Amino acid sequence: MKKKITLDTGKKVFPIILMVIGVAIMCAMILVRLNIVAVVSVAYCCIMSAVIILSLIIKNKVYIQMIFGYAAASMGVITYYVIWGADAGFGAFTSGLAGFASSEHPWLTGAGNFGTRLLGNLLLALPAAASLWGLFFAAKHTFKKEGVKKAVAGILSVLLVGTSVFYVLTMNLRSKPNTERLWDGQDDYLKGVDKNASDKSPNVLVILMDDLGYGDVSLNGAIFDTPNIDSIGENGLNFENFYSSYSVCSPARFAAMTGRYPYRGFADNVIYPTVDTFSPFASTRIFNSIEMGGNADGMLGDEITIAEVFKAAGYSTGLFGKWHLGDYGEYLPTNQGFDYFYGSHYVNDMTPFYHVREENGEYEIARGTDELKDQSNATKWIHGEITEWITEKAENNEPFLAYYTSPWPHAPVYAGDDFDGTTGMGTYVDCVTEFDHYLGELFNTMESLGVLDDTIIVFTSDNGPALEGSVNDLRGGKYLAYEGGQKVPFMIRWDNADGELGEVKTVRKQSATLVDLYPTLIELCGITGNGGTKGYLPSDRVIDGVSMLSLLKNDSVIHTKEHPIIHMKREDIKAIQYTVPTSEVKEKYPDYDYDVLNNNEYITFKYFDRIQNDNSAFFDKYRKNWLHILTDDAGENYNRTPVYPDIADEYHARLDEIQKDFKENRRGIVESK
Repeated sequence: MKKKITLDTGKKVFPIILMVIGVAIMCAMILVRLNIVAVVSVAYCCIMSAVIILSLIIKNKVYIQMIFGYAAASMGVITYYVIWGADAGFGAFTSGLAGFASSEHPWLTGAGNFGTRLLGNLLLALPAAASLWGLFFAAKHTFKKEGVKKAVAGILSVLLVGTSVFYVLTMNLRSKPNTERLWDGQDDYLKGVDKNASDKSPNVLVILMDDLGYGDVSLNGAIFDTPNIDSIGENGLNFENFYSSYSVCSPARFAAMTGRYPYRGFADNVIYPTVDTFSPFASTRIFNSIEMGGNADGMLGDEITIAEVFKAAGYSTGLFGKWHLGDYGEYLPTNQGFDYFYGSHYVNDMTPFYHVREENGEYEIARGTDELKDQSNATKWIHGEITEWITEKAENNEPFLAYYTSPWPHAPVYAGDDFDGTTGMGTYVDCVTEFDHYLGELFNTMESLGVLDDTIIVFTSDNGPALEGSVNDLRGGKYLAYEGGQKVPFMIRWDNADGELGEVKTVRKQSATLVDLYPTLIELCGITGNGGTKGYLPSDRVIDGVSMLSLLKNDSVIHTKEHPIIHMKREDIKAIQYTVPTSEVKEKYPDYDYDVLNNNEYITFKYFDRIQNDNSAFFDKYRKNWLHILTDDAGENYNRTPVYPDIADEYHARLDEIQKDFKENRRGIVESK
């Protein structure tokens, strides 16, 4: 006689264990408040749906504890996203086609409220919930024909698996950051900025390249010509030792925007899209919050950006090119201080990839995924947008901050039809040459508008090259803490500087880094606070950057033991560097008679605690306790620790001190006295 399908309510050990796990996951979801727990929860539900099928096949039973465990875990996820969700509750799906406007789809892209999140999350979970309840009902009640009951239970159990997977692919996965927030300090600081910008204030044009190597401009020895890029350094200053503040895109952009190392904002890795058209592998929708921690999906909105400071002072602010610091809500560029944005929220090798026009936290896709399968017109399009915007501001005598964040030469590289194949050196050089050409056109337009001379022009890159590009004789490249990964071109020009840059048309040899840009521009542009305080910076948070004014004027050392340059990867400090007077080294080692000590007033040391070898043949080897003197060994070829052990110990101790401070004070909060 065939066994009947029954609802088992007995106290079986294995089903009870599974139920306890489900309840525990539900409690963890509410208490821990991290997206990673949601991943565990939905994985548990998918596994449970499969176990329920097996129990039907093997035992002809539906265990009430399994039903309860599944329900508890899924309700934990729903409750969490209803209370702490960061969007309207209907998932993160959007069209990548031109014409899609965020303002027209508030339930897909908007913040919503408790009601929309409740409705959205319940509707998305409804198919799985209905399948679960139906299976419970079928197992509990008596059917006239046992065959019908078995068929219904079998179909519903299969549906439970399918709807569980469907829920994983469609569920809402955006949640509010779970970390200390600094909104009050941000509000207080921005209210204190003096609104004193006028038509006499210098304009600012920051040009940030993507993956451009130190040796990829001819002023630094490139084997091809970049005359318009070079003109910035030739008419201003060119730095021999300027560093990005990270060796990969998003964190470096965070540093430039905030003057803070990216670890302080949970931004110490590449930021991925949180939107996706429907696909079975929508992994990017939750990748950020797990990888970076704290549920962060980009640069936290309570960070104080250079754009917010300049806007508060009365500048018009525009961003053109690549953002790469978030794609919704508080993370959008026009919610982070920019009046206008044209470009991509992500990097050009991510999907979906499109260009938007954005104002006031709402965007419309201007050029969609279909049009951007071929990115050869990207430079021309971005050039057209920034030229039009600067022209409008110049004609209206509005001081402006223009952030020109080119997507090039990040792979995959493209060049327009007029430049493709023209250099004989491949698409990479064609692409850089095209950018240089359009940059020259932009300078010509600014000159005709009468604003070129009184615009502070900064040129740099977010990190070293990846697949192609030159680092000259440096070691490493993108993703590595070696010189090739973070030493980048840096030039600054201001024709009407009136001595603020010191002697122009010269080289600056002392070191600076990308976090220094924030305080430097504030001071150069005369932005003050509280009725005239110069160099006005936030007081509620650590600003890691140091103003470069003394370095600009007379090549002074600004990165000492108190303010070292750090090289991080993920959450670990890989290296620390700062400059010391040679006299201090000679005091420690009075018998040393080396050229590097005799021929230099200052010496820059760089210390590695532990870093993977960059030689792929010995990928399993690590350099530990390595000390370099960059002054005479920029290629990091020789370990000086055996020669200067006391100095290596000093740098190691300083590295550990900073690492400890980072761990204990993640956000870099300054307690009020």
